[in-house]
Amino acid sequence: MNKLFYKDTIAGLEVSYEQLFTDLANETSYKLYCKFDSYYNVFKEIILSILHGQEIILLDADFSNDETRKLLGDDFLKTGVTRIIEPLGKIKFCDVHERIEANKDSWKITLFTSGTTGLPKKISHTIDSISRFVKKEDKRKDNIWGFAYNPTHMAGLQVFFQAFINQNTIIRLFGVERTATFELIDKYRITNISATPTFYRFLLPADHVCASVQNLTSGGEKFDEKTMQLMQQIFMNSKIRNVYASTEAGTLFASQDDVFTLKPEMLRLVKIVDSELYLHRSMMGESKSFKLTDDWYATGDLIAVQTETPFSFKFISRKTGMINTGGYKVNPAEVEETIRLCNGVKDVHVYEKKNSLLGSIVCCDLIRLDDCLTEKKVREFLQSKLQEYKIPRMITFVESIATTRTGKISRIR
Repeated sequence: MNKLFYKDTIAGLEVSYEQLFTDLANETSYKLYCKFDSYYNVFKEIILSILHGQEIILLDADFSNDETRKLLGDDFLKTGVTRIIEPLGKIKFCDVHERIEANKDSWKITLFTSGTTGLPKKISHTIDSISRFVKKEDKRKDNIWGFAYNPTHMAGLQVFFQAFINQNTIIRLFGVERTATFELIDKYRITNISATPTFYRFLLPADHVCASVQNLTSGGEKFDEKTMQLMQQIFMNSKIRNVYASTEAGTLFASQDDVFTLKPEMLRLVKIVDSELYLHRSMMGESKSFKLTDDWYATGDLIAVQTETPFSFKFISRKTGMINTGGYKVNPAEVEETIRLCNGVKDVHVYEKKNSLLGSIVCCDLIRLDDCLTEKKVREFLQSKLQEYKIPRMITFVESIATTRTGKISRIR
């Protein structure tokens, strides 16, 4: 029986690998600029570009024409969106691996950062940098992937390549309602899920057990201990892995908890300056927007070193994310992590609001599991956990928290 290549729970699309290669065999053009209209079309165009050793540029569905022109410049208007190609004819999966190897030097994929401030940045990657952590092994051939990312961003692409190289089934979970997500996991007996902590908290409360899931990967945000504990209740048979990745560099580090330990060969490729993580340019993709200092790229991530030998560290926050209130600096990630420890909290977003007296005040939007949780209870809980200046001045109960294109909590207000 052919494995499913992809099952789109929104559009009802179901495609086998055999059908995929039948579709590819007769193509006479591919999209240089692939605007996200469906998961399958994005996957198909990526594979087609690899088979022909051509660049492909991925665009989000909500990019306006004006925004696209600003991102791509005049080339977008001059060259159009397709390239004429010779049909491949009948393709076998083994041909794909040969072509990937043969086209390593000519193929590249270009994508954009999530654009938390200003226009998204254009980043290009090769086969090597986009698939740094991808593994093809017999033990992975029966994996079934829950796809919980946007397919035009780094995290989604790495899940796609991992699944595709091992001919695994892919089930779309991104943008699906909570109850339907559990139904899909159980129906297709999904074994692997890679997602942001925000996605995992979306599944709370921990009142359902997904016994089929064997491996969870979390990335894109700080994975706090409370979320990890709750995920272990839902996915009781699963191993949990925490990864650090970025659009600029791809996947770099992995850990079983929130402490990342560097392998000896990685030590020469990272450095710490004033608690900020720097990466050597050899770890990066290609972009005109990179600002390098003597071949080093400042990530904007603040870390706390745990041990020198072996070298290990925890991520603290984004450098630009700190809140300055009355002369004190507040790490919103720390406050969020503490608030999530309070019973009845599903998720929380801590942010700053300008104030004429203090410069900024700390505020939060909070999703509660039920109405039993009150502002008074939250404040009483925080009194013994945080200094007074870190406790939000304003607590707003909300039904949902805005997320970015990549599924993380949106820090834009």
